Amino acid sequence: MLVSAARRVAVSLILVAFACWMPAAAQDIGRAPAGVIADQQEVIASVTGKVDALQRKLDQSQEDDAALVEIRLQLEQLSRELLQSGVAFRPRLSEINARLEQLGKPPAEGQPAESDVVTNERKALTNEKAEINAVLGVAENLSIRINKIVGQITEIRRDLFQSLLTKRYEIDFALVFEVIDNFETEMSDLYRTVSSWIRFVVSFKLKSMLAATFLALAAAAVIVMGGRRLFGRLFEPDARVEDPSYLSRLSVAFWSTLMQTIAVLVFLGVTYFLYDYFGVLRGDIGAMMSSLFYVIGIVFFVSRLGTAVLAPKLPNWRLIAVESGAARWLMLLIIATAFFTGLDYLLSSVYRVLGSPITLTVGEALVSTVIIGVLVVLIGMVKPFVDDNGQPKPWPRTLRYFLYLLGGVTIAAALLGYIGLARFVSQQIVVTGAILATMYIGFLSSRAINEEDAFAKTTVGRRIQRLFKLDETTLDQLGLVTSIVINLIVIVIGVPLILFQWGFQPGDMTTWLYKVGAGFQIGTFTFSPVGILSGIVVFAIGYFLTRWFQGWLDGSVMARGKVDAGVRNSIRVAVGYAGFAIAALIAISSAGLDLSNLALVAGALSLGIGFGLQNVVSNFVSGLILLAERPFKVGDWIVAGQVSGTVKKISVRATEIETFQRQSVILPNSELINGAVGNWTHRNKLGRIDIKVGVAYDSDVKRAHEIMLDVVRSHPMVLKNPEPFVLFANFGTAALEFEVRFFLADVLASNTVQNDIRFAILETFAREHIHIPSTPRAQDPKPSEKWPADDEQAEAQVAQEEEARSKRAAAVASERKPGRRRKPDPE
Repeated sequence: MLVSAARRVAVSLILVAFACWMPAAAQDIGRAPAGVIADQQEVIASVTGKVDALQRKLDQSQEDDAALVEIRLQLEQLSRELLQSGVAFRPRLSEINARLEQLGKPPAEGQPAESDVVTNERKALTNEKAEINAVLGVAENLSIRINKIVGQITEIRRDLFQSLLTKRYEIDFALVFEVIDNFETEMSDLYRTVSSWIRFVVSFKLKSMLAATFLALAAAAVIVMGGRRLFGRLFEPDARVEDPSYLSRLSVAFWSTLMQTIAVLVFLGVTYFLYDYFGVLRGDIGAMMSSLFYVIGIVFFVSRLGTAVLAPKLPNWRLIAVESGAARWLMLLIIATAFFTGLDYLLSSVYRVLGSPITLTVGEALVSTVIIGVLVVLIGMVKPFVDDNGQPKPWPRTLRYFLYLLGGVTIAAALLGYIGLARFVSQQIVVTGAILATMYIGFLSSRAINEEDAFAKTTVGRRIQRLFKLDETTLDQLGLVTSIVINLIVIVIGVPLILFQWGFQPGDMTTWLYKVGAGFQIGTFTFSPVGILSGIVVFAIGYFLTRWFQGWLDGSVMARGKVDAGVRNSIRVAVGYAGFAIAALIAISSAGLDLSNLALVAGALSLGIGFGLQNVVSNFVSGLILLAERPFKVGDWIVAGQVSGTVKKISVRATEIETFQRQSVILPNSELINGAVGNWTHRNKLGRIDIKVGVAYDSDVKRAHEIMLDVVRSHPMVLKNPEPFVLFANFGTAALEFEVRFFLADVLASNTVQNDIRFAILETFAREHIHIPSTPRAQDPKPSEKWPADDEQAEAQVAQEEEARSKRAAAVASERKPGRRRKPDPE
């Protein structure tokens, strides 16, 4: 009764508590999202204001490509914020939909009415869902607006580039005189501007300028000295080498061009940054100085590349087999082309800063581009090779005509008034051509290093081999890795530089990288190259950490703890597989892969295991059993069927056994589990050895027994306890059979001990005149000696025949005597 009453009271209390909780829960449900909705409304309002501001900025930057790219980047960032705002509602929408599904639809007409609590809750949830959908609709409309503005920016940039290349200026004689007059005026303005800046620097900023220049030189010196230290002979060609290999020439050309150009660019970049940081530059001087530094970097890069490829003063280091005279002419033409291209860029920047008339810019660009076109044609007209008859030979026809085409297009575009097109083509000839040539040399160097044993012959390879004590195979694999790294360096540096020259902005690169990082979807699978790469990196880190932990655990912890070798091997293998599995799972998670998408693959794999991988699974499970139960361990001497040897390695699939003939036998683990395995050293290395000895019947048997017992007792490796003994085993057909039985602390040394004891018994038996009989072997009958062909031979033969007849007669007579008859065999 008491129990029933207590039960009724408990149920009543639960019902009361539930009734009190329901209204509160309904109120909470109505209030919970209010903060989320308000927060996201504020975010959307903020994004709307920023979009309006960017729209106004776009209307003012129709002619500035860099500003257009910056506006697009900001719009894309706002689009991502809107996406995050929409994602913020997902958890709440999921809760509302789940709750509405639990509550069900309102009762139809004629059905019993539901409680007010349920009705109010459904109404509150429905209103909340409608409010969230309204906010999402505003965000979606704003996202559509942002996408339209981004598309508009793309169209504006395309029109800008097209107008730059297709805009035509009038070219006539009046332009010449106007350009000359304007040039004199602008040069005077330039002189006054630079002179006033120099007076300002000398008076107020001289120390700052000298300090900035010194720091820039120090930064460049670090690059130069570090390059010489790291690359050694690859930093510049060695005139003392008479016949360098093609790989050496490629490497020197690539690294000398790259490292020295980087040093110059570091000097120019640090100089400009420090000048601006210390207030040395003015706005106009800063713009002109940045253009000047750009031109200096381009001209140096092209001249350095030409020197590395053509090597006018070092024919042995020349990459192209051209004549020395032609190499000098080509070098001069290439540097001149780069100089006039840079001069055109510099003067156009100066004119833009000074606000010069457009006619001056057009006239200057006309002269510069025509000169560049003529230089390109002259490069194509050079005959750098020599034929079999010793006559000059021109470039290959395709290359020669291509150079003629480039030079002709540049000249024709300039003379027809398409100055933008002519300037664009001339700049690409010099800058893009130099970058492509350097990239090509880098790819050739990578391919040359990729060849077998090529990396070991380089200076860096030999230095690494001496430093890390690497073998030839490891060094060759390191060469493969170096080849891949060089290709990556060439692509990462070269491709952005080319894209910059073709009108792309850093913002474009940022957008592409973000798209690559975000990935793209194929069906239900989202593929992200950055995610895959991060997963590979995470797995590699996890793998190497596992290997390091294995080595530390085995070599430090378990070795110091005197842990058994078999236990150490089992723990090491288990840690290795566990670490591998953990690293793989973390890598898959880092790569963003959904393991639930692999359910179909897992089902197919299970089916394949059931039909085709039974043996593999059996060996795997058997390997786990061997590692857990440890019926034998690494270092044990086992006998498995016809195989006898020492266990070298136990893995989850097979066990490696090394026979005493040094043959490695790989046995599947299932055979070791299902078959009989003898282990000589299962618990310890103690073992009994038996040596069989035969003694002749006419020997002193007791003396032989004493001798064998004394010999085995005197051996230092034979244990005294258990005591050795000699067993009289059997009366053999040819000898008395004895067995010498003794125990060894290390049964693995049995062969040596048996050898010693057998030699000692043999020597002692020889001194004591105790014979060891042997089974007589069948011998070939010796050929009868030939008798001399005389009468004595005939007499001897007659005597032998008579003796044989008499023996046969005596035998017959003895059988006929009474009492000598043979008894029949018992039935």
